[in-house]
Amino acid sequence: MQRRQGRVNAGLLLLLYQISQVGLQNIPSVTLAVLVVNIFFFLNPVRPLHEACVSVEEAFYRQNWQRLLLSPVHHVNDWHLYYNMISMLWKGIMLERKLGSMWFAYIIAVFSVLTGIVYMLLEFMLVKILNDPSYGMSCAVGFSGVLFALKVLNNHYNPGRVSSVLGLQISSKYACWVELVAIHFISPGTSFAGHLAGILVGLMYTMGPLKKIMKACAGGFSSFTDPDRPRNYYSGYSEYYRYPDDQYRTPRNYYDYTGGLTEEEQLERAVLNSLNERDFGGATYNNERRPYGFWFPPEQHSEEEMRRQRLRRFWRQ
Repeated sequence: MQRRQGRVNAGLLLLLYQISQVGLQNIPSVTLAVLVVNIFFFLNPVRPLHEACVSVEEAFYRQNWQRLLLSPVHHVNDWHLYYNMISMLWKGIMLERKLGSMWFAYIIAVFSVLTGIVYMLLEFMLVKILNDPSYGMSCAVGFSGVLFALKVLNNHYNPGRVSSVLGLQISSKYACWVELVAIHFISPGTSFAGHLAGILVGLMYTMGPLKKIMKACAGGFSSFTDPDRPRNYYSGYSEYYRYPDDQYRTPRNYYDYTGGLTEEEQLERAVLNSLNERDFGGATYNNERRPYGFWFPPEQHSEEEMRRQRLRRFWRQ
């Protein structure tokens, strides 16, 4: 390991300033760890860049598989590190709170390796299709491939948003594709295949079998929570919260509140419940208050029960 020497790294200083503005206490643990690891390896690179980057020639043919682990945490310069880590900071805050720290760490580990593998597959295909061996020697380094994969996840878990790309308002569903092309034209030295590999890995998770495979592999570890289960947003702080009357109560679980439904299912259930209010005459049924959250209507009643309901509605009128 060698210490980086040379000029003052303005990009690194700006990155540290931005992190301090957000506040360490506001950055989830895994996201903060990723930032620290990348900053550490920028200041203390394990290998020179030409020995840390990943390519078909070096990683596959020469079997230097360690490059799959080294390439994501090494950066060309301080501004390369700055832009990648600022992107990681905001994506990490949103996704880690959504998915939970353990699962998010699992995603980062899998995506870091898998992005490099998909990158090599893309370059290998270009070598064969175009009959150009230079693609096999093209070497990529940096965390941006993983960030493109995380961007796909973020857009998947937060649909309907609009992103600004070069001043254009683009639906978040297509923003990663527009950014892929825009970055390539603005900065031709970036790895188009590396960024594309990240998008493909993200799609493998959101639309393909990757998430199921990861869940199956993690099935034997109780510390991993279900990534599809909505998170309890109080869980990151304390098991109890305080009321003005100095009483401590257990926070209401978000999963129980929504009944474990997706946003679309919640909307459908809300419409059905609104219609059922007319039949059951208000917020109570059989003199029992309905629970918080989404209420599931009872099963089909007998004719005698339906007759009693009609009589109750008649007397209320």
